[in-house]
Amino acid sequence: MGIFRSRDERTNEALVRETLDSVSPGMRIAAAWSWRVLVVAAALTLVGFLIIQLRLIAVPFFVAVVLSALLVPFARWLQSKGLPKGLTVAAAMAALLIVVGGLLTLVVVQVRNGIPDLQKQTRGRIADLTDWLGGEPFNLSTADINGYLDDLWSGIQRDSSGLVTGALNIGSTAAHVLAGVLIVLFSTIFILIDGRRIFTWVVRLFPRRARPAVSGAGQAGWSTLTRFVKVQIFVAFVDAVGIGLGAFIIGLFFSGGFPLVLPIAVLVFLGSFIPVVGAVLTGALAVFVALVFLGPLPAVVMLGVVILVQQIEGHVLQPFVMGTAVKVHPLAVVLGVAGLGFLGGIAGAFFAVPILAMVNVMVGYVARGEWRVNPHPDEKDVSSDV
Repeated sequence: MGIFRSRDERTNEALVRETLDSVSPGMRIAAAWSWRVLVVAAALTLVGFLIIQLRLIAVPFFVAVVLSALLVPFARWLQSKGLPKGLTVAAAMAALLIVVGGLLTLVVVQVRNGIPDLQKQTRGRIADLTDWLGGEPFNLSTADINGYLDDLWSGIQRDSSGLVTGALNIGSTAAHVLAGVLIVLFSTIFILIDGRRIFTWVVRLFPRRARPAVSGAGQAGWSTLTRFVKVQIFVAFVDAVGIGLGAFIIGLFFSGGFPLVLPIAVLVFLGSFIPVVGAVLTGALAVFVALVFLGPLPAVVMLGVVILVQQIEGHVLQPFVMGTAVKVHPLAVVLGVAGLGFLGGIAGAFFAVPILAMVNVMVGYVARGEWRVNPHPDEKDVSSDV
């Protein structure tokens, strides 16, 4: 039927062919990639928008996924000993609650017992600092000192407003916090009980031809998340032991004792799960306690201990231990934490590294075509039997 086309149709086709021939192959390839990149970016933007709008549900669910990556191997080990599935899930959840509850109880009790002395020592140090600033060579009045402190506090509030806003966005009321805790608990329980069936249902949402790639990528991502959680616990433990032991030795060396050693170590352990921010805040707390109770010189020594521990983490543990486990370059970690922290506050910083690690492994798995020859990567690390 092509011979019966009108002259205008043949002319238009010739013009289109001439136009295409005038565009270089490189430009055509760039245009083909550009619209695909725009579609992917639009899809990611939509997903990010939905997560932000549903953050009161999404953040607790993501926490449950991270906890499940830690508990699934433990539950599977219990099940291998002959325990029924229900009992293994109950034991795993009980162990989680006992450990977390015990650490938080220890912190609360120790801090409550040390607060009176901390307040008394703080007032004394502030009075000494005020007297020192009021003498030579500063000659500052009380009004001047208060004005400088107000300016400093305003700057801290302004610079930390993004993180504070992100934290408050997670749940600014007791009802939100309670709902988040319940979502974490129930999501963790159901992932432990029926994780494989949930994952299979998600895979079936994709076209049949894409299911092998999606399934293999999901298993590879889960395996990476499991390794990340284990290594992160080890890194946090090293940080807590290093700073806690340093605080204890400083207290003995200066013969003044170092109160709140255990709470500081526990807070360092918990804060290490929040990249960059957690280490800075917990380290600053240790230095502040040393300054208040022992004086400037012990505070400087404590600052040196904190810096030493953080250097060991940054130059030894993160590149060699964490880098081997998650296969993410340190620069990508820093930029990812900064970017997701800016977008999502503390929650974004907390999930930045596991998200980068999982995306890196999953995209690499699909791009290399491993799903054709290795459809079940690290299957032993996937919750197929839990």
